[in-house]
Amino acid sequence: MKSQDIRSKFLEFFENKKHGIVPSASMVVKDDPTLMFVNSGMAPFKEFFLGNAKPKHKRLADTQKCLRVSGKHNDLEEVGYDTYHHTLFEMLGNWSFGDYFKKEAIAWAWELLTEVFGIDKDILYVTVFEGDEKDGIPMDEEAYNFWKAKLPEDRILMGNKKDNFWEMGEQGPCGPCSEIHVDIRSKEEKAKIAGKDLVNKDHPHVVEIWNLVFMQYNRKADGSLENLPEKHIDTGMGFERLCMVLQNVRSNYDTDVFTPIIREIETITDTEYGKDEKTDIAIRVISDHVRAVAFSIADGQLPSNTGAGYVIRRILRRAIRYGFTFLNTKEPFIYRLIEVLSKKMGEAFPELKAQKQLIENVIKEEEASFLRTLDQGLLLLDRIIESTKGGQISGKKAFELYDTYGFPIDLTALILNEKGLSLDEKGFNEELEKQKNRSRAASEMTTDDWTILVDDAEQEFVGYDTLETNVKLTRYRKIVSKKDGEMYQLVFNLTPFYAEGGGQVGDKGYLEDVHGDVVYILDTKKENNVIIHFAKNLPKHLNETFKAVVDAKQRYRTACNHTATHLLHQALREVLGDHVEQKGSAVHSKYLRFDFSHFAKLTTEELRDIENFVNARIDGKLPLEERRNVPMEQAIKEGAVALFGEKYGDAVRTIRFGQSMELCGGTHVQNTADIWHFKIKSESAIAAGIRRIEAITNDAVKEFYFENNRVLFEIKDLLNNAKNPVKAVSELQNENSKLKKQIDGLLKEKAKNLKGDLKNELQDINGVQFLAKKVDLDASGIKDLAFEVRNLITCFCYLQPIKMGKPCCRVIFLKS
Repeated sequence: MKSQDIRSKFLEFFENKKHGIVPSASMVVKDDPTLMFVNSGMAPFKEFFLGNAKPKHKRLADTQKCLRVSGKHNDLEEVGYDTYHHTLFEMLGNWSFGDYFKKEAIAWAWELLTEVFGIDKDILYVTVFEGDEKDGIPMDEEAYNFWKAKLPEDRILMGNKKDNFWEMGEQGPCGPCSEIHVDIRSKEEKAKIAGKDLVNKDHPHVVEIWNLVFMQYNRKADGSLENLPEKHIDTGMGFERLCMVLQNVRSNYDTDVFTPIIREIETITDTEYGKDEKTDIAIRVISDHVRAVAFSIADGQLPSNTGAGYVIRRILRRAIRYGFTFLNTKEPFIYRLIEVLSKKMGEAFPELKAQKQLIENVIKEEEASFLRTLDQGLLLLDRIIESTKGGQISGKKAFELYDTYGFPIDLTALILNEKGLSLDEKGFNEELEKQKNRSRAASEMTTDDWTILVDDAEQEFVGYDTLETNVKLTRYRKIVSKKDGEMYQLVFNLTPFYAEGGGQVGDKGYLEDVHGDVVYILDTKKENNVIIHFAKNLPKHLNETFKAVVDAKQRYRTACNHTATHLLHQALREVLGDHVEQKGSAVHSKYLRFDFSHFAKLTTEELRDIENFVNARIDGKLPLEERRNVPMEQAIKEGAVALFGEKYGDAVRTIRFGQSMELCGGTHVQNTADIWHFKIKSESAIAAGIRRIEAITNDAVKEFYFENNRVLFEIKDLLNNAKNPVKAVSELQNENSKLKKQIDGLLKEKAKNLKGDLKNELQDINGVQFLAKKVDLDASGIKDLAFEVRNLITCFCYLQPIKMGKPCCRVIFLKS
């Protein structure tokens, strides 16, 4: 059965069980501070499990792109060395939010695997939570009894808390789970040892394929458990592993999910998979990692040196390194695999086809850059080796090479081994641990449980219509971090504060009670569909009504910049072409930043045309046309621009200024005239095929022109109030250039005059001609003089060649 058919059959099965089928969410997480990437099938549905939102369907099913490379769920270093771990993987899942529970989840999983997919019942094992005395949770007898009706009890195994109790994190919804494992070993292997003895023992052919999580508890900050108000089902089945079973192969990499990519790697690198272990590992690493990087870029995350971007760069560089070391690839080649990948997976994930050119450009540039880094690192490593006494390289120096220059430590170890040297691994690991500890300390945070004041799950944002309203505090909690110290997170029944999102910063402002006590709101963010307000202290009177007031000046400036980004987007498409797509933005009160796809640096004329286009719309005094709760399909049909990778609901908000119309949840001015003026400050490249414009509006433009005026008047003062300062500066530059040439000539002449005197000052010290002299010359003049003196003693150098590594002459000049 082909992988496309396996995916389709899964979704059709649950559609027939009255599940709503939803597309995969973006793998790149934008509005959840606890995650950089979706690392499990349930991550996009956290708000439903937490009770912060209600799903349109109580039953859902999907195939979700997931990435596991950091934190608790980290499979990166295992990828390539085994045949069943991946960085990016598809998670097939079915979900119930307060609807069905264990009975249906178990029955349907068994039906799908054994009847629809036809997997032999005799090769399946299941695990059940054995209970945990510390948490006070008994064995999951309910699940055990349901499983008893499906398969013999000797294939129902008890699992401990590590394997059979699933938790979202240190806090939050959790519950026992049942894993379904499959044993695809040969009859001979099964005769030697029973499959049940290999479950959860990291055997490549006795693997977990499906996990059924019974979400029924909530883990509190103190570690205790409480029952959730509703019970949920969260299941996740590894698509690649399922394909391995149904296609009757022994490795995920032997399925048609990977074989087209592997064949292409073989062709490009002139290697053969299955002949050499090191080559096989490298090919598996590359075929896995190219998928992770491609999907990340398609979902809007470019490689960079920080945060999620660093994770992607690290994955890609690992692939490049394995190709460089084991496949002898010294030129970029991974980008060439995108063609095969988009053909294979583009139907299920259209973003791969839509962003194919961008993905190729970014990967190619990253490859070229890191290959240069590797070349530089090899030279630096040679220097370290030359300066090292003994047979062991310092771990500290190796760490510096790794940390500062990005040179892989395992490549360092490999090269040292080839040269008969060793690496001080203990010293390296100590330096690495110090760095990790610094990083952990900087980001360490403790979070208390929510204190509930009012049981109000519904929260209303009123900030589009007002900047001031009366609110009630419904819950709060304390958080402590090294960066910000002690802070409080406040949630209100309604709020005028805009939460950071869609590139726009969160509002600031204050709360005031009837007694005149004020609490300042320092930031506003959204977490799992809840608007959270950050403050340094709690209100004194928690149960009273507060007046919530947004900082109007900051909101106004931010709105000017947000509206300007819409006009800028329209201008870019008008001036440069329809190929331009927004790839990111940052809307602050003082400036705006806009990232977009384009293949070349913008010319001065293009920048001027873009500025003029935006300012023409500002001068045109275009009114805001805002519509709320518009059906998504209707908005798209009407021409609204949707940003790729953004999460939209069934009903959306549209923002129109003239011909510019976008789906947007941000705040905007009432009329483009409010922006006053738009000014581009810079344009640059941030990745292959991605440009960035930074610009300002309104008060910031006034300040910009005021500062430029001030500098201009200072320059004119220095030029004796020249009527044409540009011409005056140009004349000064020409005059300076002529004088510099005259000085250079005089210094060269001076050096020639000095050489005769210096010849007589040469001393013979142990067979070496030596001269040390202070001279009144600049660096260039000293260099010329050294060459002149060297020419005087050339014949002597030939008569006295270098012997035993000693130089025949040494000349030292010091600038006086």
